[in-house]
Amino acid sequence: MAGTATFNVSPRMSSSSTLRFNSKFNVVPMRVLREMPSCSRFPKIFALSSNDIKVGINLEVDGAPWRVLEFLHVKPGKGAAFVRTKMKNYITGNTVEKTFRAGSSINEANVMKESKQFTYKDGSQFVFMDLASFEEIRLNESDVGDKTKWLKEGMDCNVLFWNGKVIDFELPITVKLTVVDVDPGLKGDTQSGGSKPATLETGAVVNVPLFVNVSEEILVDTRTGQYMSRA
Repeated sequence: MAGTATFNVSPRMSSSSTLRFNSKFNVVPMRVLREMPSCSRFPKIFALSSNDIKVGINLEVDGAPWRVLEFLHVKPGKGAAFVRTKMKNYITGNTVEKTFRAGSSINEANVMKESKQFTYKDGSQFVFMDLASFEEIRLNESDVGDKTKWLKEGMDCNVLFWNGKVIDFELPITVKLTVVDVDPGLKGDTQSGGSKPATLETGAVVNVPLFVNVSEEILVDTRTGQYMSRA
């Protein structure tokens, strides 16, 4: 708080003397600011070399964000070296192959991740909530796609933002789900290499060992859809 204060005091003070205090303050009102996230949802452009390309990196090509799925550095006997990639467009979902000249400059797409919890499904929309701000984000069935077969209420996911918009979300790599339908297990059969299909609480069907029974919880790798172990 800034301001000035003036004191007028007579040379001889007595019991009847008065002290005059005149003040003029510039009062700055206080505001309670909402805590902002440490990372902005709006992108910053980072220049990369094509030599920096690797699996999982996000690139901005033709004004859109892409994720690199595969890459290969090629150095032919004749001609310039190049990098061959397979990329997926976050917006359209299309997968294409694209080649970059070795050493060429490209832009990294600043895709931001924020942890949200899948809370419930409202009609055809999947509702995710920020547990700190209680802000809701809704995704359509077309946005969720095949991931719905692993999605369970109360599951923490990463929602991806680019240019201030939601472009995708990531499931946990490992999920714990309950078996709701499967053929009876074989007693004592814990070492057999056989398997059988099992329906999980989300509707997904996975192959499980013969000893797995209804109501058991299992761990599944969402990247491959394969059974990992009992939970």
